[in-house]
Amino acid sequence: MQQKVIRELLESEPSLHPVSISGWVRAFRSNRFIALNDGSTIRNLQCVVDYEKFEESLLHKVTIGAAIGVTGTLVASQGQGQAVEIQVSKLEVLGEANPEELKLTILSPKRHSLETLREQAHLRVRTNTFGAVMRLRSKLAFAIHDYFQKNGFYYMHTPIITGSDAEGAGEMFRVTTLDAKNPPLHPNGTVNYSEDFFGKESNLTVSGQLEAETYAMGLGKVYTFGPTFRAENSNTSRHLAEFWMIEPEVAFNDLDDNMDLAEDFIKYVVKYAIDFCEDDLEFLEKRLQEEEKSKPQNERSEMTLREKLMFVLDNNFVRVSYTEAIEILKNSNHNKKKKFKYLIDDWGADLQSEHERYLVEKHFKRPVILFDYPAKIKAFYMRLNEDGNTVRAMDILFPGIGEIVGGSQREERYEVLKAKMKTMGIPEEELYWYLDLRKFGTCVHSGFGLGFERLVQFVTGMGNIRDVIPYPRTPGNAEF
Repeated sequence: MQQKVIRELLESEPSLHPVSISGWVRAFRSNRFIALNDGSTIRNLQCVVDYEKFEESLLHKVTIGAAIGVTGTLVASQGQGQAVEIQVSKLEVLGEANPEELKLTILSPKRHSLETLREQAHLRVRTNTFGAVMRLRSKLAFAIHDYFQKNGFYYMHTPIITGSDAEGAGEMFRVTTLDAKNPPLHPNGTVNYSEDFFGKESNLTVSGQLEAETYAMGLGKVYTFGPTFRAENSNTSRHLAEFWMIEPEVAFNDLDDNMDLAEDFIKYVVKYAIDFCEDDLEFLEKRLQEEEKSKPQNERSEMTLREKLMFVLDNNFVRVSYTEAIEILKNSNHNKKKKFKYLIDDWGADLQSEHERYLVEKHFKRPVILFDYPAKIKAFYMRLNEDGNTVRAMDILFPGIGEIVGGSQREERYEVLKAKMKTMGIPEEELYWYLDLRKFGTCVHSGFGLGFERLVQFVTGMGNIRDVIPYPRTPGNAEF
C-alpha cells in the first residue's frame, strides 16, 4: 500500500479505502488518541486506537518521539480541531524513544529557549517552530530558482575555493594542505604558498559576484545561489560565518534596471511564501506575538508578521539618494534628540541598521531603495559617478531588519576600474581576468546580492539568524 503524507490526508475527504502513514508521535492521550506528525505540515493527524484490540506491550512503546506506522480508515473526526482522523486497524512501532532519555532532550513536552534548542540542533527540526522555519526555507529556495528560471536567467556554480577577495575586506578563511606546525618558508621567513595544493594562497569565497560577472558577459543573465564564508569575529543576531547568497548579474542593465529587478524578485519570493506556507506563517505569527508581549512597549513591532510581508508586497519601494537620506536623518527629531546610538553629523557616514529602519518605519513608511553612496564606503567594482565622489550603488531596506539587498552598477570602464584598484591597493595581477572583461566587449552591467538567511529571517520573523539555518557556523562554534 502506498504511503501517504499527513499534509495530503488532512486535505482529503473521508474514504473507505485503507491508508498508511508513518511519522513521529507528538502526544498519546488516554491510551487512545495519537497525535502524529511526519514533517510535511505543522498540523498533526489524529490517529484513534481501540486499545482493546492491541497488545498492551505494543501501546506502551507508543511514546512521545517514537516513530510509528499506522494503517486504517480516514473518517470524519468526532472531536474538535481536525476535520478527519484515522481509525487505526494496524499499528507498528518503527523506532522507540525511551521516555527517561527523552526528558533530557528538547523533544520532551516542556517549552525550551531558542538557545537550548541550538544546543540540540540535530533534534530541533522536530519542534513546531523549527519545522515551520525549515519548510519555509525550502519553499523560499525553490521560489528563488523559480523566479530566475522563469525570467530567462542561467544558474551558474561559482567557485567555493578562490584566490581572490571579491569584497576587498580580507576577512577570509584560508584553505591549505600545508603542515600548520612546519610550513615551507621563503628565505625571509614568510610561508611559501607555491608548495601548497593550489600553488598559491587560497581561501573560501566571500562572494561569487566577480565570477558571475564573467558569465553574464557571455550568457546575458545569470545567477548564483550558493554558500559563502566570512571570517568575521562577530557574535551578533545578524551574522554567520557560513551562509548562502543569491547573486544575479545582468549584462546591459544599468542601476535603474537593477533596482527594478531586485524589487520584482523580492516581491515574487515573499508572495510565494504567503501563497504556499499559510499554516506555517500563521503559527510563526502567533509565536512572534507571544514573544513580543515580553518586550517593552516601545520595542514591539507595529505590524504582525504577515502584515510586514504584505507591507512589502503592497507598496512600491521608494527610491532615495544617499545624499537625500542623510539630510532626512540629520534633520530628524531622532537625531536632534540623540535617540540614535550613532548620530548623523556629516555626509559620508556609513548608515547603521537603526538609521535604515528609521527611514523605512518612521519616515517613508514603505520599503526604501537608497542609491548613489559615497565611493569611500563602497567596494572597488562599483561604477563611479560623474561627480567623482559617489558610486552607482543601491541597498534595499526593509522594516525590522534594515538592509536586505545590496547591489550596484559595475564599473565597465577599463581605465577607471584600473585606477580604483590601484587606489584601494588591489593588485592587477590577481584580477587580470576581471580587468579583461573591460577590454573585450565591455558594456554596462549590474547585479545585487541577497543573503538568503537574512531573507528567511525576515519572512519567518525569527529574531536570530542562527535559527534560520540548519547548523549555524559562528565564532567558536562548528558543532554537528
